Amino acid sequence: MPHTQPGESMRAEIDQQPTVLASILDRRSDLVGVAATIAAHRPRFVLFAARGSSDHAAIYAKYLTEVLLGLPAGLVSASTTTLYKAKPDLTDVLYIAVSQSGGSPDLVEATAAARAHGALTVAVTNTPGSPLTESAELNVDIGAGPELAVAATKTYTATLLTLYLLVDAVRGGDAAAAAGIGEVASAALAAEGVDAAVARLRFAERVVCTGRGYSSATAAETALKLAETSYLSARAYSGADLLHGPIAALDATTSVLAVTSAGAGGAAMAEVLDVVRASGADIVAVGSAAAADLPRIVLPTTAEEIAPVLEILPLQRLALELSLARGRNPDQPRGLSKLTRTR
Repeated sequence: MPHTQPGESMRAEIDQQPTVLASILDRRSDLVGVAATIAAHRPRFVLFAARGSSDHAAIYAKYLTEVLLGLPAGLVSASTTTLYKAKPDLTDVLYIAVSQSGGSPDLVEATAAARAHGALTVAVTNTPGSPLTESAELNVDIGAGPELAVAATKTYTATLLTLYLLVDAVRGGDAAAAAGIGEVASAALAAEGVDAAVARLRFAERVVCTGRGYSSATAAETALKLAETSYLSARAYSGADLLHGPIAALDATTSVLAVTSAGAGGAAMAEVLDVVRASGADIVAVGSAAAADLPRIVLPTTAEEIAPVLEILPLQRLALELSLARGRNPDQPRGLSKLTRTR
């Protein structure tokens, strides 16, 4: 086998994202039929089932559903079906299972059960023909192409954009917020400040990632990336939850990554940042509304509902470069494989 440098696969897949995202937008018409079926069913509630990075994409989709569609939405506890054999009445519920591989047994079983209990089921995956697609009534292919690195990068952003386009199509939208996404993603990937952030976090022992609204998904995904590539003790909290207790654990030994993009969520982070500053924690702000008086990574301004697709891009770069700086190989995180099978 050819010799590869540490992080080579992850770097390549990070760099592919502008092209992948542009391609997804070009294929938006592929979602129209699924969206029309969903709209015709007029669901009363939406449930999302996912694990890992896909679960963070589901958090994002929950916000999309409640804000853009005006429907209540929740995250499924798959184990209520797989372990406890619960049989909830899911009549008139839209059940969306999100999985890059489409192979996790618990999601497959829970989706099949949801369909049997009356839900309209949709599988959103990067693997056509996977067990999950066979268990769901409707299927959406995110089309990110093969992903070799264990740490998900392009499949995560591809899933975000696909879920946005699906929700937007259900409401009869024209995907205006995603216009030019490939070019904007390229600009986000090239954002300045990543190297400086790596230097600040190189010897960190504790990292807290925080954001509000749509950006809470970015905070969660960033913490996961730091944990799996650098083995850092990284936690994610919504800005609101951070103030309800965890703020007491912050001090000068804590590094904080604060995601603050233009919009209601970013504006709500102002109070959070005031309290975090007072704790003495070292803060790096990331986003289109990153505070000018903090070390920051500034991103292009977009509609708030599309910002998470861009916010995570420089943070993936941060995770990659930080892992290498700490002597790790992000392509081979210990104890992990590409497909995790849970029941």
